Order: sequence, then structure tokens, then C-alpha cells
Amino acid sequence: MEARDALRATAAVAGRAATLKACGIAAVLFVVGLLVLGLIGATTIKPAAADSCGGRGTPGTDLEDLEDGKPSGGPSRAEQKTNAKIIDKVAASGGLSGRATLIGLMVALQESSLLNLDYGHADSIGLFQQRPSQGWGTREQIMRPKYAASMFYFGDDDGDPRGLTDVPQWESKDVRTLVREVQRPDASTLDLYVVQESLARQIADQAGINLDRKGTATAAPISETGNPGPPVGDADRPQSPEECYPDTDGKGGAPGNPFYDGNSSWPASVKNPRSAEDAIRWARREAETGSKQWLWWCLRFVAAAYGRKSAGTRFAIDHYRSMPEQMKHDGDRNPPPGALMYWDTGSEAGHVALYLGNGKIASNDIKRAGYIDVVDAADIETKWGSTYLGWAPPYFPRGG
Repeated sequence: MEARDALRATAAVAGRAATLKACGIAAVLFVVGLLVLGLIGATTIKPAAADSCGGRGTPGTDLEDLEDGKPSGGPSRAEQKTNAKIIDKVAASGGLSGRATLIGLMVALQESSLLNLDYGHADSIGLFQQRPSQGWGTREQIMRPKYAASMFYFGDDDGDPRGLTDVPQWESKDVRTLVREVQRPDASTLDLYVVQESLARQIADQAGINLDRKGTATAAPISETGNPGPPVGDADRPQSPEECYPDTDGKGGAPGNPFYDGNSSWPASVKNPRSAEDAIRWARREAETGSKQWLWWCLRFVAAAYGRKSAGTRFAIDHYRSMPEQMKHDGDRNPPPGALMYWDTGSEAGHVALYLGNGKIASNDIKRAGYIDVVDAADIETKWGSTYLGWAPPYFPRGG
């Protein structure tokens, strides 16, 4: 049940380029290839919705806006929604609450990005990365989403492996405890399951899943952070454009708008071999004289800029989601120079770039595949159609 390692993910990209693109470039190359072959028309390429504020680069775009009968979210989000509905149907048919569905979605997002993968760590496969060698079923069984979801919720008949409902008073327990009991991952990864809550709610909303559904359990639900209170709030509901993109001091936050320099110091816990000034100088030199070595390696690049050999996290979007809450500046378009800026690209990878100041970033793949270039930060929205998530200091607690 451990997280899939980056080497296996990279090896599988060739077979799943459209769904598992890293840092945006794989999908760009895939679409360009189709255009060259004349298999699709340019008018069918549309930005996909990734948050409650509408689509990438276009406020108010709805994922259900169809063109030629195909969801604008692309095959990755379409498959996620299909699998989410299966998980919900299994939970509902077993009399479980909407919270059970939410937990199932959070776990599947962390384990497989809510995709029915035929590979994983060791012999892990499927939505929940269940292992045939550990008694979860045969490979053929686990690769059926309905079976995998049923095993996640109800476990084996003999109680080994156990499912969610085999955990005593599961409705009143926090997600970390439940994941530890059912998935049995490395303890250091438990927080990564918790930070999937927001995306799980977004997908559930897009798939028409009612997370408020009552089940047969009588225990009062708790929030996914482990604090007493209702699990469903208004934080991830669709908002008005004014709420989504507030105009601060004339520096509006709407996609495509410029970025401006902010003034913020790093917390004392942020320590790197290089300072922000040195990291910026190194990144600029890499853009001027660097080699073609950064294809898909956005997170590795920003870690290298700060003098690290590795970031300690698989993907850029996971790195942002696992940041301490006080370090994340969601939607803030006023990052200080040296900050790391993050985007949702519609894949499990996302994208991160180093903010240089004056609205510029050092980014791989945006102009030349594999190279670093200095470009406007807004280009990730306007040219890739990605959704800006926010900025954070260069914090690499597990970095090498």
C-alpha cells in the first residue's frame, strides 16, 4: 500500500501520457502530435476545470461543458469521476454514509490519483493499490473497481485483510487512524492522505455525489483534520468570481493577470544550502547556459536551485499540498522573490516554478522541452491553461 515510486510512474508514462503527464509537458506533446496527424481539431482543446472557481485560466468554466460529447476535463478527470461514482455506489449500497465515500475518495486519490492503475509499488495495483500477495484478491479481481472498493470498505470475510467497517467505531475516527488500520502505509505518509480532502470534495461535487448522505452509523462525524465538527462545509463550494479572485490593491487575482512582488520572510524552519538570492542567480544561469536535462523535472529543478539533490516528494502538487498550512498562500499573486509557485495542470503531477521577481519565473518546458527559461509567471495559465494554486517558501523537510 506504499505510495507508488517515481521510477514506476515514469516508466508507465509512455503508456498513459494523456492521464499521467508530469509538469504539463507530456500532455502538450501528446496534443501537438495529434494536431500534426490531423486526428483532432484545434477547436476541441479546452481548459479543464480544476477548482471551485472554474476552469484553468477561465473563471466560470464548468467541467460538464461538453464539446463533441467529450468532457472538457480530458480522460484523466473523466476516469476519476467514473471511479468516484463506483466508490460511492459501493459505499451507499452497503448503507454507509457520505463520509465513507469521502474517505474512500481521499484514499484512492493518494494511492492511485483515483485511476485504475495496473502497476504500483511491489505488486500493488488498482484504485486502492491493493496487493494480491497480501490477501486482497487476485490481480483480475483487484483491477475491477467495484471489487476493489468493496474490499476497501468491507474487507475479506475472515477479517484479514480488514476493511474500513472492520475498524471499531470507524465513523468517529480521524482519517489518519483509518488509513493506518486499513491501508497500513508508512507512518510518514499519513498526512498526504488528509490533504486530498479538498480535491476529493471537488471531484465528488463534479460527479454529483452527495457527501451529506446519512448512513446507519450513529456516531457523530468529525472533520478530516481530526477536530470535532461536521465534515462538510462551504469552503469548497462554487464561489462567485469576486470571491474566487479578489482584487487586492488593484492587483486582481483573476487567471492571466500579472504577478507582483510581495514582501514576506521565510519561517525559521526553512533552511537550504542556498539563499533565495543565490537560488535565483543559479536559476538564471541555468536558463542562460543550462543543458536539456529538466524534461518533466519541475520539482527537481526548484530543489536543485536551492542546492538540494532531491525535493523528497514525488510530484509538485503533492509538495504543495503537504506544506504546513501556515506556509501555503493559496491564490496569492504577490509572491516574494525566491518563492515556489504551484499550478494544477489537471494531472497527478502539477507544476512548480521558481519566482524570480518582477512577475517572472524560471520554469522548465514552457518554451523548450527539457530546458529552463525565464518567462512571465502568467504564461503557465495562458499557455498551458493551468490553474494557479498559490506560493510557498522553499521548504523541503524530506529533501536530500
